[in-house]
Amino acid sequence: MEALLLSLLNGLSYSLLLFLLASGLTLIFSLLGVLNFAHGSFYMLGAYLAWQSGQWLGFWGGLLAAPIGVAAVATLFELGVLRRLRPQGHLPELLATFAFGVVLVEVARLLWGSASVPYGIPAALQGSLFRLGGLEFAAYRGFVMAVALAALGAAWLLLWRTRVGLVVQAALTDAQMVAALGHDVAAVQTLVFAAGGALAGLAGAV
Repeated sequence: MEALLLSLLNGLSYSLLLFLLASGLTLIFSLLGVLNFAHGSFYMLGAYLAWQSGQWLGFWGGLLAAPIGVAAVATLFELGVLRRLRPQGHLPELLATFAFGVVLVEVARLLWGSASVPYGIPAALQGSLFRLGGLEFAAYRGFVMAVALAALGAAWLLLWRTRVGLVVQAALTDAQMVAALGHDVAAVQTLVFAAGGALAGLAGAV
């Protein structure tokens, strides 16, 4: 029974990590209508940025720097490429994200190589969180679950309990009306794309 319960908890931890990754992709697709083919590369970039910045700032500094760095890359890409392609429809945007994903992979290969890098976790997250009979549930898996749930809660509060979330939902429903009311729809779209990238970067970091 303990082994079954521990397997369920491990599966839940992995599922929440996948949720964290998929939530950014869903956010971008639901508002912008773009299936972001670069999202997996954002995930990869978040992992490498967390490792690289962790060499200077430690694990916790890397955990914070990674989603910020990926959000910055996503913002530059949206402003420089996607915004210009948006009037031409979704197909050029889709192709652009696919190409950008390939570019990010090659850049990462040039910067960090193709071999794995030693991404250690701090002593506070090593060992077991609790025991079930003779089996242990890793503390780091519990940490991943907590991060994913915190991201879910933050996204829910932002989208459903703030004025920013109201504008984002309205832009999804009727962008022209939102623009007529004086809101910058293009800025909202950039913000959403950056937030989706940040979620992918956070998933990669953990």
